Amino acid sequence: MAHAELQLKNQICFRLYTAARLITQAYTPLLNELGITYPQYLVLMVLWEEDSLPVNDIAHRLLLETNTVTPLLQRMEKMGIVKRQRGKEDKRQQIVSLTEKGKAMEEQAFSIIPTGMGKEMQACPLQLDDYTNLAETLDAIIETLKK
Repeated sequence: MAHAELQLKNQICFRLYTAARLITQAYTPLLNELGITYPQYLVLMVLWEEDSLPVNDIAHRLLLETNTVTPLLQRMEKMGIVKRQRGKEDKRQQIVSLTEKGKAMEEQAFSIIPTGMGKEMQACPLQLDDYTNLAETLDAIIETLKK
């Protein structure tokens, strides 16, 4: 090969892609217990932090487009996890709120996911500081590429 820069083994992007895919795969059996997908879990985490948000705010926090988030929210509404209603001040806005079922899922998730993912990652040689440093590095990459 003429260009080592184009070898798969030299690509950070491939490692990030693979790690993200495998982490999502590891979450799947845990999320199946809750009856939700990983993207739905991300929406729930946003709403558990701050309930009753406009669709645009949820999309912004997840670094997604509203046309990606809207179908996801529609499915979650059919599942009885969230409800959508028109904004009081701006009728064009859709406000998304957790239902009682959606609120209760926070405790269910807490009882399943941290422990389950902890078991998945036990064999990984990283220490707590390594995860902190990794998070900071990934945040820097995300901030750079967001612009």
